Amino acid sequence: MKLDILVFGAHPDDAELGAGGTIAKEVANGKKVGIIDLTRGELGTRGSAELRDKEANAAAAILKVTVRENLGFRDGFFINDETHQLEIIKMIRRYRPDIVLCNAIEDRHIDHGKGSKLVSDACFLSGLIKIDTQLDGKNQDPWRPKLVYHYIQWKNITPDFVLDISGFMDKKVAAILAYGSQFHDPNSKEPETPISSKTFIESVKYRAQDMGRLVGKDYAEGFTVERLIAIDRLSSII
Repeated sequence: MKLDILVFGAHPDDAELGAGGTIAKEVANGKKVGIIDLTRGELGTRGSAELRDKEANAAAAILKVTVRENLGFRDGFFINDETHQLEIIKMIRRYRPDIVLCNAIEDRHIDHGKGSKLVSDACFLSGLIKIDTQLDGKNQDPWRPKLVYHYIQWKNITPDFVLDISGFMDKKVAAILAYGSQFHDPNSKEPETPISSKTFIESVKYRAQDMGRLVGKDYAEGFTVERLIAIDRLSSII
């Protein structure tokens, strides 16, 4: 199965929070999009890994992605080494995406920056012909995505570009709220966290509104790039 876009997140809900509107828009435009979660979020203060599995599947259904998988890396303790790189390479070679989206290059949660670098390194290594991988008993061909973009998470990183998600903000929020254990619930007896506050979802909406404001749109999501973006004419910028 070939995907147009493969989105990686260190934890279930990273993809939705960072790029949920982009995913929804690309799917609506006929693109095949998949999500790969590196961990099950088992160290999360609220909920459980089993509950997060169910929530991730519900969010995937809302976004209508083609596939969602979880690599089962250790939450908080995975590292950027050969073992982890090879598991990601297998996914890249399996789905052969043209574009990869992954975690913020730096963030409050240590897994986000680690996951960002891990996926970026694996994207490069996946194109090397002398790295052998097998999946389901079959040898895999090398594949390197054309583009790697990093979405923005907790920290206010200045984006290199923004994508207009006007008309898809409601779907982004719905996918985020599929993770009911993680966000504000006045009846919850679990400890409060930075993302379970009453105002957190409003801050997600505000950021998208603010990025949209800067480019004359209702809502937008921001990304950073690893190499310069080339355009073939000035009028191609909206």
